[in-house]
Amino acid sequence: MTKITPEHLTRGAYIYIRQSTADQVLHNHESRRRQYGLADRARHLGWQDVVVIDDDLGRSGSGINRPGFERLLAAICEGRVGSVFAIEVSRLARNGRDWHTLIEFCGLVGTIIVDEDGVYDPRHPNDRLLLGMKGTMSELELSILRQRSLEALKQKARRGELFLTVAIGYLKVRHNKIDIDPDARVREAIGLVFRKFSEFQSIRQVHLWIRQEGILLPAVNYTVDDGRSLVWKLPVYNTIHHILTNPIYAGAYAFGRTHSRISIADRRKRVVRGFRRDRCDWEVLITDHHEGYLSWAEFERNQQLIADNANSKGLMARGAVRRGETLLAGLLRCGHCGRKLHVAYGGTSGEAGRYHCQGAHLNHGGDRCISFGSLRVDQAVGMEVLKLLKPLGVQAALNAVAARTVEVAEKRRQMELALQQARYEASHARRQYDAVDPDNRLVASELERRWNETLLAVRHLEVQLEESPTHKQVELSNAERERLLQLGADLELAWSHPAATTATRKRIVRAVLHELVVRLEEGHVVLVLHWQGGDHTQLRVKKNSPGLHRWTLDEETGDLIRGLARLLPDKAIASLLNRSGKVTGRNNSWTQSRVCTFRNQHDIAVYRDGERADRGELTLEESASALGVSPMTVLRMVKSGILDGHHLCKGAPWVITTQSVEDAKLRPLRRPGLTPLTANPNQNVLDFQ
Repeated sequence: MTKITPEHLTRGAYIYIRQSTADQVLHNHESRRRQYGLADRARHLGWQDVVVIDDDLGRSGSGINRPGFERLLAAICEGRVGSVFAIEVSRLARNGRDWHTLIEFCGLVGTIIVDEDGVYDPRHPNDRLLLGMKGTMSELELSILRQRSLEALKQKARRGELFLTVAIGYLKVRHNKIDIDPDARVREAIGLVFRKFSEFQSIRQVHLWIRQEGILLPAVNYTVDDGRSLVWKLPVYNTIHHILTNPIYAGAYAFGRTHSRISIADRRKRVVRGFRRDRCDWEVLITDHHEGYLSWAEFERNQQLIADNANSKGLMARGAVRRGETLLAGLLRCGHCGRKLHVAYGGTSGEAGRYHCQGAHLNHGGDRCISFGSLRVDQAVGMEVLKLLKPLGVQAALNAVAARTVEVAEKRRQMELALQQARYEASHARRQYDAVDPDNRLVASELERRWNETLLAVRHLEVQLEESPTHKQVELSNAERERLLQLGADLELAWSHPAATTATRKRIVRAVLHELVVRLEEGHVVLVLHWQGGDHTQLRVKKNSPGLHRWTLDEETGDLIRGLARLLPDKAIASLLNRSGKVTGRNNSWTQSRVCTFRNQHDIAVYRDGERADRGELTLEESASALGVSPMTVLRMVKSGILDGHHLCKGAPWVITTQSVEDAKLRPLRRPGLTPLTANPNQNVLDFQ
């Protein structure tokens, strides 16, 4: 005790209190009382100013963030600490850096360290040596204890008997065994998630459907009083993701799926936990360990599908079905450089898709590889898929009929289970209320309130169940069933049906195609289709030529407009084209302005009056007037070859050369009624039309 000097007593005595874990704080009360009792000992030794630092309760002495210890070091550096009290010096620090920093600071300012074994002055060589050895032994002790514990845990995990926590849907039946939860509502809720993922093939779509239908899923709730308990609530995305990616639901035991990373931040060790490992790096994986909700093969297929749905997660990932009108987004791979093809949209409404390979350009400024429009390629691949699926069309229609009723039945089943559980809770609350003494109003009023709440929950679920459609209400009528079977028999009609969305067609394509390798060869898009079963087929699609696209006017109509422009004005040409059933490149009817636009784009001169006369051409009426006969006679003369004339299409004006009319004037004409101009005497005038 001679090491305590008046100088130490003039400064404060700091009592450092620490317990390593939160569990020790909750249950090891005697240790904490002993540490708080050091304040009385400090006063007994003569200190008046006693400061208690208990900010590090529940924190390990080897931890990264200890605000209480930082506060103690700051006070020592300021010279306000005369002594530091602890039950044993190992409470102050369990790592060499903090321990030697504390000794160094105490030696510089003359602060002593006091524990139950004695008083230590770091300025004395013997005390400094003893403190250093105690710190080293404390650190070594902690390392040995940790190593023993971890090895014991790993040894138990290798046998598949270590369960720190149990996933929802399972319960511990013995110390080292788990089994499926006997609660039917929990089992069917977990099974519903897997069935919906098999249908939608997307975690996000399963999440949105469950939220939209208002189906509650079980979740774990930890409280101090009740411990682990189940609560039912609408799920978040991570809940669905955890259920679908946890191997425990496939009957497998896994240990060591995550690891920690250690870094230096602010001159201190920083540990970040929860980094996922690849399956090949898991420490323990035991398949067929217990009863599962699905088979291991189904679990692996789900993991592969989830990996393929991840966008921008590697060159081999297809990515999930995304918005847009292109059918093959995420499935195309360049046959020239091996990179995935991107999709760009253009046009006035942003629906015209185009596939292009520009990975080299984006990554290191190289040249762009290939590019082509999506319309013809999507159409050709769609027809190839329909050709493959055509024999399965009727069966798919029957499955769609069954799926409609099953979906409603699943939702109704979840509501019935929720109602059954709510009725049990209401019955339990009533039994609790009946068991209490009616005169004890402090307890009876609370139990009555709980009973009323459960009755309201029951009534709410009953109303929902009454309003939900039943199995018979959603059954298809005979007409609807026949229509669906007709669509199944004619897959092309179902594929182009207005109710068939682009997302639906994309899912169909992804169900049968794994990938498409594409190359450009001599004006053609050459695709190698890799089917899911392992087969490969090749498809050649003609690439659009420059200036030719899907809105290009057909060559026959263009030639017709060129010919009519020499005979008629634009308005008359538009009327003639509409009567002939001709449409524009965009399937619109013709107007004067559209004819004018086509002429201007193709440098076709506009019609002017008197143009035919300058070219030496006459109309049917002008020819009849010059010959002094009827128009029908002129037609007969053209048919017989006497006059040189022609017309472009039905309804177009006849064009007869002036020279042939002049030549006909020099010939003696015979009346059609007396001597027919045709070789067949029974042919009448109508035959010339």
